[in-house]
Amino acid sequence: MTNSVVDLRPPANLVSRKAVLFWATRAAIGWVVVLAGEGVWLGLTGWSPLVVALVVTAVVAIAHLAVMPQWRFRVHRWETTPQVVYTQSGWINQERRIAPVSRIQTVDTERGPLERLFGLANLTVTTASARGPVQIHGLDIEVAQRLTQELATQTQATPGDAT
Repeated sequence: MTNSVVDLRPPANLVSRKAVLFWATRAAIGWVVVLAGEGVWLGLTGWSPLVVALVVTAVVAIAHLAVMPQWRFRVHRWETTPQVVYTQSGWINQERRIAPVSRIQTVDTERGPLERLFGLANLTVTTASARGPVQIHGLDIEVAQRLTQELATQTQATPGDAT
């Protein structure tokens, strides 16, 4: 991609493979909360239709945990050039975003407790766009730090008013 125009193709770089386990773990925590709540409700009321609800919830949770992380991994991509930051994200609703380096205002990394556990970081590139920042989730921490430095350097060297 040497031209200043980005080809309409998926960006070249996948997120970290560790993001698959991170997404599965984060989703599993949510499903455990739901299943525990249903289990407590069943235990307190003894209402037999809740058994069906508990089984249905467990089946949906297993399907979600089996499909979603792999699907997201195949979709989430990113790429940078001296001219643009290009991302693709989502798993049901997919989105591609292209942000000119000349419009970058800030570049930030963010790591919650679960991301730290998996050695991951999220990169947020804030631009002068009404659409909001461009985000890349699930990067290895080393990649996120390198990318932050590269984008900050490119932004400094790129003429433009970032507005």
